[in-house]
Amino acid sequence: MNRIEAALEARKETGVATSPSTEVAEPASKTFADAVPEESQSAGATPVVRIEHLCKSFDGRVVLDAIDLTVPRGKILSIIGQSGGGKTTLLRCINLLERPDHGSIQVNGEAVFADGRVVCPDLAALRRSVGMVFQRFNLFPHLTAVENVMLAQVRAGTPSRTALERSVSLLRRVRLAHRGLAYPDQMSGGEQQRVAIARALALRPSILLFDEPTSSLDPESTVEVLQVMRALAQDGMTMILVTHELPFARGVADWVVFVDGGRIVEQGPPEEIFDRPGQERTRAFLSNEAAAQPDA
Repeated sequence: MNRIEAALEARKETGVATSPSTEVAEPASKTFADAVPEESQSAGATPVVRIEHLCKSFDGRVVLDAIDLTVPRGKILSIIGQSGGGKTTLLRCINLLERPDHGSIQVNGEAVFADGRVVCPDLAALRRSVGMVFQRFNLFPHLTAVENVMLAQVRAGTPSRTALERSVSLLRRVRLAHRGLAYPDQMSGGEQQRVAIARALALRPSILLFDEPTSSLDPESTVEVLQVMRALAQDGMTMILVTHELPFARGVADWVVFVDGGRIVEQGPPEEIFDRPGQERTRAFLSNEAAAQPDA
């Protein structure tokens, strides 16, 4: 901690801007809830996310078609399917980075979209509650790892010292305390993604959204990110994960949703979806994905 503080102070003294003062641009059928045992659904255990009849089109092309989805607290839900099937759009609708056309969305029991309009009174608060980890990391290249994690906290009004302490703690949580003073171009892809996870955790969200978090990583880095996500799950963090990497989805998720053509074709526990899919379209998708994998 002292080393990081000293480095940040040195940057201030030499006129190099640190994060607080840097101006930047804004970078079907059964449900998951049905599968959660009743003893786990205590009174007041409101689902973290509830989506009903959600629809979204782009230039007349239907991307989401009557999506219904419920995500219980403390669980990991993985969304799989072909590219262009609506997975990322669904994810971005949850925190209103994309505005749906119809349907409703509730986050932590509060309506954020209903009757064709945004009803969330505070979008900034929603996005603090719903953290997002992007495919391309989106770290600021001129900031160190610890500064990237500090930035949103300071802008939300957290004192710099408090933000620094929390940022170092979060980097330790994702096994990167030793890389706090490294810049993004000095880190591997896996390290950058773990910094991005720490940054997403900085504002204490109730749910994390992951958009293809391992798609640009090598196998070793993928394992590192998976380990961090499993640790988060053990701590009770609710997560929704969009991924093309089926072994990753199978290994980390409590529930898997197969989306195709903007609709939920099938959903269930990983062992059911991957070993005993009930829909022909699901079987065809899994077969094609298996055939596309290189030989061991």
